Amino acid sequence: MSRWNDNEEIQILRKYLRISSVHPNINYEPCVQFLKEQAANLNLPVSVCYPVNDKNPVVIISWIGSDSDLPSIMLNSHMDVVPVFEEFWSHPPFSANIDESGRIFARGAQDMKSIGTQYLAAIRALRRDGIEQLKRTVHMIFVPDEEINGTYGMEGFVATKEFTDLNVGFALDEGEPSPTEDLILYYGERSSCEIEFVCYGKSGHGSLFLKNTPGKKVQFLINKFMELRDAEEVKLEKNANLGIGDVTTVNLTMMSGGVQNNVIPGELTIVFDIRLAVDVDHDEFYHMIERWCEEAGGNIKIIYQSKDPKSPVTATDDTNPFWIAFKNATDELNLKIVKQICSGGTDSRFLRPKNIPALGFSPIWNTPVRFHDHDEFVYADIYLEGIEIYKKIISKLASV
Repeated sequence: MSRWNDNEEIQILRKYLRISSVHPNINYEPCVQFLKEQAANLNLPVSVCYPVNDKNPVVIISWIGSDSDLPSIMLNSHMDVVPVFEEFWSHPPFSANIDESGRIFARGAQDMKSIGTQYLAAIRALRRDGIEQLKRTVHMIFVPDEEINGTYGMEGFVATKEFTDLNVGFALDEGEPSPTEDLILYYGERSSCEIEFVCYGKSGHGSLFLKNTPGKKVQFLINKFMELRDAEEVKLEKNANLGIGDVTTVNLTMMSGGVQNNVIPGELTIVFDIRLAVDVDHDEFYHMIERWCEEAGGNIKIIYQSKDPKSPVTATDDTNPFWIAFKNATDELNLKIVKQICSGGTDSRFLRPKNIPALGFSPIWNTPVRFHDHDEFVYADIYLEGIEIYKKIISKLASV
């Protein structure tokens, strides 16, 4: 274990992981101070902006390129992590303890503080190799709020002058670890849609057959959405070439209402979490939902708790020079890349609609996926290998 304790990059990672930037009520100031220290270590300029409010900073560390007029490369990561249930962890979740096999246990070890420090480490390695500048400017961006929809983070940031001034031409963002030797690459993602239906109707005594009750409307909508869910699940099961990101998922997540067990209520509420596949026509989908509400009997309030716009996919062919550079780098390293549509959501969904090609990538391989799970960890040796992978990828991308 001493060889890991003596490794500078492992100690930098552990220091970052020990910062408890966990939802809710995060204080990001320790992360900001840590990142300022890293910028000073690299002798690179750092700036901090607050796109939405003074509690959610965006940290920008920049390595200016020799041709700074060219669109820049963005290396994006988020500082926030999801809550923990400490009683289910074998090590304290913000201790960054290393066991005998080199597993570093901490919330954020996979999602995604490790990626942020690998960016820093890769640039440190390039500069130690004597490279003073790459062709394009590289901006390392550390954002807040990604784990709770990015409203105060990337979504707000892309609307600012500070973002525009970065002149971003391509972005690397969050990927997914792989339990095998295949590395996963996200080139697009589904659109998140969380819909609340408030169904109003006739109320009265629970012993009667009343017409147009909220319960019947809820039943109608649930049946319609579950039919859609079943059809998409069958589509996935019957086509081995499809992944979960290639279909639309539908799940009933909340139900509420009622005042007493013998009273038909005048109002019932249901909520669905829907992730629209990239080939879905959004206008057609939302018109279908409105039609279902009318067919159910009307007088149903539709509340969109989230409603992502349709996000384009990033080209992974010869039309995209950044893809070619990425592919050349991974080919030279003999890495096998598996392209997927992201089944969840990342900050790239705010970049692609602005015509910024973005790829989601994580060099964590041969590791059980522990996103949002207990005992999240990264192997120290795998982490160090990932630095070498990013070193090659970043130099190729910035040389386009």
